[in-house]
Amino acid sequence: MRRNRLLTSAAALSAAAALGLAVPHTAAAATGHGCSYVSSDYRPMLTYGDTGAAVRQAQCLSNAWGGEPPQLASNGLYGDRMLKKIEWIQVCHGLPESGVIEGRTWQVLYHPLLDCHVPYPS
Repeated sequence: MRRNRLLTSAAALSAAAALGLAVPHTAAAATGHGCSYVSSDYRPMLTYGDTGAAVRQAQCLSNAWGGEPPQLASNGLYGDRMLKKIEWIQVCHGLPESGVIEGRTWQVLYHPLLDCHVPYPS
């Protein structure tokens, strides 16, 4: 049932976009979003202040959200802008707003919801 709702939502969003209608914050449909800094199987716990290729992967994946949430530079530094964006993505997926990228957060980075009606914090 949930899968059917997601597929129906995806079709509706695609149709709306094709007609040039405004749609809510959307994530890229393709999982992985072309990010290849690390293997998709490598999902270490990441926290504020971390650096490296896994942080770049998370930054790249978070950019699949596009639109109003700012695009993050894939610089490999887990800083303030990334923390704010990860917390927002967690809220959109009903996860604790911890800013910690771990198993469930990695899962949603690779497989995001098709839309989020939670406004991006200013």
